Amino acid sequence: MARTQTIDDDVLIERLSHTFRAVGYEGASLARLAEVTGLQKASLYHRFPDGKRQMAEAVLLSAGDWFNEHVLGPLAGPGTPAQRVTAVGRALDAFYDGGRKSCLLNLLSQPPGEHSPFAQPIREMFSALIDAFAAVAREAGLGDQDAADRAVRAVSLLQGSLVLARGLDSAMPFRAFTASLGRELGIDQ
Repeated sequence: MARTQTIDDDVLIERLSHTFRAVGYEGASLARLAEVTGLQKASLYHRFPDGKRQMAEAVLLSAGDWFNEHVLGPLAGPGTPAQRVTAVGRALDAFYDGGRKSCLLNLLSQPPGEHSPFAQPIREMFSALIDAFAAVAREAGLGDQDAADRAVRAVSLLQGSLVLARGLDSAMPFRAFTASLGRELGIDQ
């Protein structure tokens, strides 16, 4: 007879995500992951036979799905560029809890030169966001190079505002970023 799951998959992924966001991959010990999920280590291994790496992969996959649905999809969807960027700013604000949640991509990245099992999906997610920002900026009338430059700057500001918000223990830098996203991309709002 199969065991009854004591925690729903979505809740489990959210708790794992919160832990990886709070302490990074290296800081997320199996004991800590078991504690925050309310599962025994054996139960975690039952759900994730490849251990912590598989847990982090599941969290990244979930974050990628969220970004596809709430950021990349809307940036390419209907409405004016300004309307889409405003909606995406609100979605990012919700995803990062107004700047109070750190970026998983940052916390799961390894220092330069070190091998990371997450390097490829992280690179792909950053590239997809840059491409989507550039596309909406081009649609708003910017030239290819200006749109690409502004898109890279916007992603840099997004990441920097999250680091600054965490370091200052203030949502202000992130909120300032989301409020200025349209201007950063050259879109009149």
